[in-house]
Amino acid sequence: MTAPRTFAIKSFGCQMNVYDGERMAELLGAEGMTPAASGAEADVVVLNTCHIREKAAEKAYSEVGRLRREDGTRPVIALAGCVAQAEGAEAKRRSKAIDLVVGPQAYHRLPQMLREVEAGARPVDTDLPPLDKFAALPRRRRAGVSAFLSVQEGCDKFCTYCVVPYTRGAEVSRPLGDLLDEAAQLVEGGTRELTLLGQNVNAWEDGSETLATLIRRLAPLPGLERIRYTTSHPINMADDLIAAHAEVPELMPYLHLPVQAGSDRILKAMNRHHTAADYLAVIARVRAANPAIALSGDFIVGFPGETEEDFAATLQIVEQVGYASAFTFKYSARPGTPAATMGDQVPEAVKDERLQRLQALVMEQSRRFNASKVGTETRILVDRVGRKPGQMIGKSPWLQSVFVDTDAQIGDMIDVRLTAALPNSLAGELIARNSKQAA
Repeated sequence: MTAPRTFAIKSFGCQMNVYDGERMAELLGAEGMTPAASGAEADVVVLNTCHIREKAAEKAYSEVGRLRREDGTRPVIALAGCVAQAEGAEAKRRSKAIDLVVGPQAYHRLPQMLREVEAGARPVDTDLPPLDKFAALPRRRRAGVSAFLSVQEGCDKFCTYCVVPYTRGAEVSRPLGDLLDEAAQLVEGGTRELTLLGQNVNAWEDGSETLATLIRRLAPLPGLERIRYTTSHPINMADDLIAAHAEVPELMPYLHLPVQAGSDRILKAMNRHHTAADYLAVIARVRAANPAIALSGDFIVGFPGETEEDFAATLQIVEQVGYASAFTFKYSARPGTPAATMGDQVPEAVKDERLQRLQALVMEQSRRFNASKVGTETRILVDRVGRKPGQMIGKSPWLQSVFVDTDAQIGDMIDVRLTAALPNSLAGELIARNSKQAA
């Protein structure tokens, strides 16, 4: 085969995978490769997979099958991400079309592995070295006005439903200096909003430094307007981090803090390390620090053994908190996790019905939150073009999309008056344009 010159990366699942996909694109770009006009035309296709759902591996292999072209040829196919980590060499046995398999902690070797494919090999690398990949990744040169910064990876919590400890490894934090350097590179390249990423992002630490320290060190970067972080665990919401929500203007008034269930019995079975009362106490402290904060959460319905009484407790905690948004899921068994072999699995029909009730409540709360903002003035970061002529879309401080008729450009900060609440977004009218995107 000839050396591949174009590539396409298809990322599934979480924001960490989006970040990894961006970094793999930078790696291949540093090798002189260019993005293909479409995946079908690419010399190399990287499937950056997610293992969080049941039958994730089967879906990944289906994607592999779709890459065969009408003339019988196919691109070089790299299976990456968490399915690659879980499947390892088995992936090559299951599909001869897969040319290489690389896990989420080893993708810095992707260019070298492509050269091995060129030489006739079908390499596999699913090692979990502690953050070796970051030292090998190229300098961040240009990113969007909003960018992800991976600060922590892996998880030590071992929730019984979750594959992350097995596919991403133990909790490891990147050094403070490295993060400040990468953040500076992104801001110099035009980024105005940074989202700090980690499987347990608020567990980040570097010696005595905490996530709150990192946020305070990032805030003064010239040109950086906004900071966010996700995903957090309730037991790691330290006092200094909560205080940052009151004291750091660049830290947006938004917190994604999953609880997963409202029943203490189910939380214990999930190995969540907190009770419903613990969670509510954290929420109370956060709201005391910043009453304007928008809260988001994750919920799993139909966990093994969940009764109607347990589910009622979940509805109750949703009512007590009052979320601006939330992600809701039916429990699905992840191979290799303790919950997958638990007895008393909840029937699918019951899970479906409970999910519909939970989603209806969450949607009503989201509608009420959005409606409460109508008539208020706020500042948004314009990050994309709308569908209608003259329409631009930006992010509110609370993470909703805001539609505005304006000649503002992507990267502008503009002041708007919110005029209408839509199911998942807001409409606004321009008051004033502020600073332009850094050159």
